[in-house]
Amino acid sequence: MPWWHELIAAGAVPAAFTPPPTTPGTDGAGGTEHADLVEDAELEAHPLPGRSVARLPEAVSFLAGIERWSVVAYDGVVQVVNAYVAAAIRRRDERGLLRTTRERHRGFAIAPLERMKPGLRQRLELAAPDLESIGPELVDQPSRYLDQVEGTVRRARGAIERELAEQWITAARAEEWLVLDGLLSRSPAVARHPRALGVIKSHGAQFLEGRGLERALTLPPGNRTSVFAVRGGHTRTEVYSWYLRLWPWEGNDLLYGLLRVEARSDPETTARATELSGWLWAERAPLATPATRWDRLLYPLHNVEEYLKALAPRDIELRRVSRLPKTGT
Repeated sequence: MPWWHELIAAGAVPAAFTPPPTTPGTDGAGGTEHADLVEDAELEAHPLPGRSVARLPEAVSFLAGIERWSVVAYDGVVQVVNAYVAAAIRRRDERGLLRTTRERHRGFAIAPLERMKPGLRQRLELAAPDLESIGPELVDQPSRYLDQVEGTVRRARGAIERELAEQWITAARAEEWLVLDGLLSRSPAVARHPRALGVIKSHGAQFLEGRGLERALTLPPGNRTSVFAVRGGHTRTEVYSWYLRLWPWEGNDLLYGLLRVEARSDPETTARATELSGWLWAERAPLATPATRWDRLLYPLHNVEEYLKALAPRDIELRRVSRLPKTGT
């Protein structure tokens, strides 16, 4: 019996509505971050070599994660959440097939224990194998409370992704690369590795302004921007970064097919930015459909996500349930 069934049996009210899926791979909070150009006098567009001449590393691994959560019970206005996060690294073999080398997952309950009735709190603490208590301050503001839950789940996912990336560093083969879905700068050790790349497909933080921003947002497909250094804000370790356009934005929107890449803060990164971008550009095929953001999702990272989804427990599928009253017809 799932732990929340025991909670409901003890008097909690079952939940029938789940929030929509959260967006993984965020580029940090909104706002402007500090960045300095390390290539060119002003931000420029650099064309990539054709896909036929792109050099793909012989040894490369891909790291991605997933997160799921849903409200499963109510103790008055207290919303009790069931959450699941998972991450995996898959290495591409000599035949081009991806095989899992490392994997982590965590299923846990989230609740503001201080606001729960003593009986229900005790039942939850006994029934849930992994329980994370969050502050009670936002319980009476349901929307903000769910934002707090979302942040808690995202941090849990980030923790296992960081753990896997740091384990990869200690065991990586010579000349093997790691491409991870998200911020390279989450971990100082990973951010300083010479063969690690972070691929960010959400653009919550703004690093450029004025003409440079316009050039980045209207970047043609098959081009990258100049390299710039990112420091401060949500990044704890300086990294070099640039934007890369995979698909034409005209007829779609300015962020369509736009990635931001993070790599080690080192002159070699700048020297190899075009080469590395050409490789990532080649990874856009086959298409990462039916993912909703296939235009910014490299296929190998999509493959890791699909692998994790296949292993995820079915009792925490995110879903919407109609709020219309049920009838007898």
